[in-house]
Amino acid sequence: MTAFIKSLRLIAGLLLVAGTVAACDNTIRGVGEDMQDTGEAIEDAATQ
Repeated sequence: MTAFIKSLRLIAGLLLVAGTVAACDNTIRGVGEDMQDTGEAIEDAATQ
């Protein structure tokens, strides 16, 4: 029974890590897109 509980804890930990990595990836992509949009807005304002 103890081995079963250890296996469940390991699986839960791996799922938590996978979820965290996915969330960080989405956040980094979102920030990059925001920075790109800001840069394009500055370029547009400078060329007018």
